[in-house]
Amino acid sequence: MRVALIGVAGSGKTTLGQALAARLGWPFLDADVLHTPASVTQMQSGTPLTDRQRDAWFDRVVAAVAGRDPLVLACSALRRPHRDRMRALGDLRLILLRVPAAELRRRLESRAGHFFDPRLLVSQLEAFDPPAIDEEILEIDATGPAGDVLARLQAAASA
Repeated sequence: MRVALIGVAGSGKTTLGQALAARLGWPFLDADVLHTPASVTQMQSGTPLTDRQRDAWFDRVVAAVAGRDPLVLACSALRRPHRDRMRALGDLRLILLRVPAAELRRRLESRAGHFFDPRLLVSQLEAFDPPAIDEEILEIDATGPAGDVLARLQAAASA
C-alpha cells in the first residue's frame, strides 16, 4: 500500500507524512527532494515553476515511487494528470490535506528552512485542479491539532 498526502504548500504534507510513516513503520518520501537545484533556486526567488518543469519533476516522482511499497509520499500533485499517473502505479490511496488559504499563508510565512517562497502560494492555488468525484480522493481537514489530524490520517491509511 502507498499513501500520498497531497495539497498545496503549507498544507502539512511533509510534517504529517513523516509522522504517519513513523506510526505505520513505513518509509517516507518527500517529493520536494526531487526538484532540480535550478528549480529550487527559481522557487526561492518567488518565480513559479512552468508546466514543463512540473512535468519533468513529476517524472522523477513517479520513478522514485514505482516499486516502493509500502510508502508514505508527500507530494503536491496539483494537477489531475499527475494524480492519474500516480494512480496508474497501483495500490495507492490519495489524501488531500485541506487548509484555508489564510492559514496556508500564515504557515508559509512562519516556516523556516524551506526553499518555497510564500509568494508562490497564489500560483499553487491557481494551478490546483480540484479533485473530481471519479478520483476517489479522501479529503481531510488539516487545520486542527496535529495529533487529531494524524489519527484521521492513520485511520484512512489503514482502511
